Amino acid sequence: MINKLVHFSSETVEWETDREVFSYLNRRFGPFVLDVCATADNAKCPLYFTKEQDGLRQQWTGPVWMNPPYGRTIGEWMKRAHQEGERGNVVVCLVPARTDTNWWHNYAIRGRVFFVRGRLKFGGAKHGAPFPSAVVIFGPYADRGEE
Repeated sequence: MINKLVHFSSETVEWETDREVFSYLNRRFGPFVLDVCATADNAKCPLYFTKEQDGLRQQWTGPVWMNPPYGRTIGEWMKRAHQEGERGNVVVCLVPARTDTNWWHNYAIRGRVFFVRGRLKFGGAKHGAPFPSAVVIFGPYADRGEE
């Protein structure tokens, strides 16, 4: 129970993607082959990078799934996702909709942005997150499904 509570506090910057949300985005924009921000317990793709492997320092091959740490380094992750999109990789990012931040204005608005209706539930939590979310897509992609 303690671990679930930590996911809704400032003690962690990691918010595990709900399986339903990931499955929908994977069908629509994937199939994803690489999860660049994962742990062995919550990886969504066959290939993944952990915090110790530092996905920012690794080579990305797409389509890429990215649910970055929601702390101070999120700007670095969004910059890299944008750069990868410029190189031709599809990168689908699940991020907080923090439209007042520098990283949002520098990178997120350069991708295709979908705002999530309501509040997502992360990691099987009972209640929605205390913030709105958005999906930002960089690079070429095929729209495979209904909105």
